[in-house]
Amino acid sequence: MSKTNQTKQRKLNKSTLLLILGLSLFTIAASVLIFQLQAKEQIKASVADTKIELSAFPAVVPNIRYGFALDTFQVKQDTIRSGEFLGTILAKNKMRYTDIDELVKNAKGTFNVSSLRVNRPYLLLNKDTTTAPDYFIYEPNVYAYYVFDLKNKQVEKIEHPVSYESKNISGVIESSLWTAMTKANASPALFAKMEDALQWSIDFTRIQKGDQFKLVYDQEFIDGKKVGVGMVHAAYYKTENNEFHAVYFDDKENPNNTGYYDLEGRPLNSGFLKSPIKSSNFRISSSYNLRRFHPILKRVKPHYGTDYAAPYGTPIQAVGGGVVTRSGYTKGNGNFVKIKHDDTYSTQYLHMQKFASGIKVGTHVKQGQVIGYVGSTGLATGPHVCFRFWKNGRQVNHRALQFPPAEPLSKDLLPAFIQLKDRYLEQLNTLPLQELPSEEEEMTEIPVEEAEASSTT
Repeated sequence: MSKTNQTKQRKLNKSTLLLILGLSLFTIAASVLIFQLQAKEQIKASVADTKIELSAFPAVVPNIRYGFALDTFQVKQDTIRSGEFLGTILAKNKMRYTDIDELVKNAKGTFNVSSLRVNRPYLLLNKDTTTAPDYFIYEPNVYAYYVFDLKNKQVEKIEHPVSYESKNISGVIESSLWTAMTKANASPALFAKMEDALQWSIDFTRIQKGDQFKLVYDQEFIDGKKVGVGMVHAAYYKTENNEFHAVYFDDKENPNNTGYYDLEGRPLNSGFLKSPIKSSNFRISSSYNLRRFHPILKRVKPHYGTDYAAPYGTPIQAVGGGVVTRSGYTKGNGNFVKIKHDDTYSTQYLHMQKFASGIKVGTHVKQGQVIGYVGSTGLATGPHVCFRFWKNGRQVNHRALQFPPAEPLSKDLLPAFIQLKDRYLEQLNTLPLQELPSEEEEMTEIPVEEAEASSTT
């Protein structure tokens, strides 16, 4: 082979070798690229799988109460025991007496530390159990709680937000008012609210079989749970052929016009309350009787009052606004208060256990204000209040009196009241009512539940 041909052959072999080498390198590079892409896909899939696995774990929700994440504290929960005070609780939990004293002083005006109620709950929150707690939380009722910042010796009252829902109920008396309200699924607290609305019109010691009632009121909720009864906006009561209404009207510009009114816009509180004690707390043990046999003196002696037997300490309220003209003690009356309401009417309250704070001669009292507490001082055989009523200087039977109606709301307020009244009447009228018993049926008085006390003078 000539040199020329040999040279051409060497060049050809070299080119072929380079081509093969290039193809090999390309193949290797392509393989590496494919491997990298597959690896990335596997990593993505692995990450996705990891995310799915992580999401399968439940989220930890902190236990938030009273504005604190309780999980971040050492928590001690207990209730107030009989004889326990704030100072004794805190001292048992490593708080110094000098710090307790400073806390008590700072609490004045916000919380009375002596008013802790037995069986009410409290919490102690502590970051470090080797030292005194950081916070003391006390809940006296469902509506509010107190946070005692023990490190800074400060106290704060916090009220739970309350929501309201309008409710209606109706019922008929068959055996007792309590039974009728229970059948209507009403809270016992609603009875007291109904009495507040109708206390000038209805003597709840004289309820009868067949009496009927209807109410429009607010149900209170905290965090979606029922907690109590709010305002009774409208009330209706029918006994025999007599019908009574009470509609609550709120004059925000003049609080003196705020209260319960009849359908004509006349204020109900212009008269007198039917009794000096809430009706759920008493029974009438002796009525006005000019020929009554006295249980202690053992002879016939006129009884110019009405005796309301009730447990010791039951609050006694003024049946009307006025001025205290006498306040003291006599052998027969025991502790007593006399109130002058106007030039025509006066009232007297006998046998009190003690007087309410501030009640003395010259004190101005409001209707419904507590003036004393039921006792058995003087000539009395048991705890009660003997209630006496004067008209033009003579003692009379207040349960037989009829008072003239008051003047209605002014002409500028009456249209707003009528609009409100019509709205509530529409709600009341849609509530079902049972028919009263026929005239042939006996209408017997239903006694209120007896108080935990025997009778009186």
